Amino acid sequence: MTPIYELWLPILLAAVLVFVVSSLLHMSTPWHKSDYPKIPGEDRFLDALRPMAIPPGDYMVPRADSTEQMRSDSFKEKIKRGPVMIVTVWPNGMMSIGRSLGGWFAYCCVVGVFAAYVAGSALPVGARYLEVFRFIGVTAFVGYALALWQMSIWYRRAWTTTLKGTVDGLVYALLSAGVFGWLWPR
Repeated sequence: MTPIYELWLPILLAAVLVFVVSSLLHMSTPWHKSDYPKIPGEDRFLDALRPMAIPPGDYMVPRADSTEQMRSDSFKEKIKRGPVMIVTVWPNGMMSIGRSLGGWFAYCCVVGVFAAYVAGSALPVGARYLEVFRFIGVTAFVGYALALWQMSIWYRRAWTTTLKGTVDGLVYALLSAGVFGWLWPR
């Protein structure tokens, strides 16, 4: 067993490396440019929604208030006519990239802490590089990628977007595994 406090350096270094690489993937490559295409007639769509002053939040449209209503002919007709969507409404104004980047870095640290906990519970000080790589890699992959699949399974997010996020998660997991294997206490 390796105490988690001895793994603070690989936790932080892996988080920094994942943060930098993810920034490069998202800002310097076309890899994620097609994840969210533009709605046809965007200006008309926005003009139609603006007077509703929808508060920030997650919405399902149309949405039944009960299972009885969901079975009603009128609700079935709404679904048939469409559009059917799940929408996240953000506050008006420019997005605060600093808040999102800070949250992402914190998340990277949390994934590192959980990966360190799992590997540290299973491996002793002085464990071989590949043993560390395997435990950290699998745990970090679970943290970075697998929960994305729920969005495609339940909420019909495009599978291409989910698969690209899964590939990203694999890259982040491999980077984390390499850092931990390199800096594992001897």
